[in-house]
Amino acid sequence: MSNEPLIRQQTSARLSRTIRHGDMLYLSGITAADGGSDIQGQTRKVLEKLDEFLRLNGTDKTRLVSAQIWLRDIDRDFKGMNEVWDQWTPKDAAPTRAAGECRLADPAVLVEIIATAAL
Repeated sequence: MSNEPLIRQQTSARLSRTIRHGDMLYLSGITAADGGSDIQGQTRKVLEKLDEFLRLNGTDKTRLVSAQIWLRDIDRDFKGMNEVWDQWTPKDAAPTRAAGECRLADPAVLVEIIATAAL
């Protein structure tokens, strides 16, 4: 067990946006601020936000270890999300990944991504 402190960022009573522990960065679920976009637009926004959280913590998408992708409607949105994901993901640096369907907190939200990265 590591005695290194947990460094929480953008913490509220409900969650921390990121937690740094040792050489790892844990990111909470990221959604698009504008729920009015289609799956590709929302996925782009989520990945832009993910890039920004990584940058603010001194790392980048080549250091992603894992991603969990939640879709409101996997039958409808899986292909469109993957088209954006595949363009964004660095060649030879894809993280482990799982994608599933779930009922997201806001009906306008089509995709949410949770990620872990090495620092």
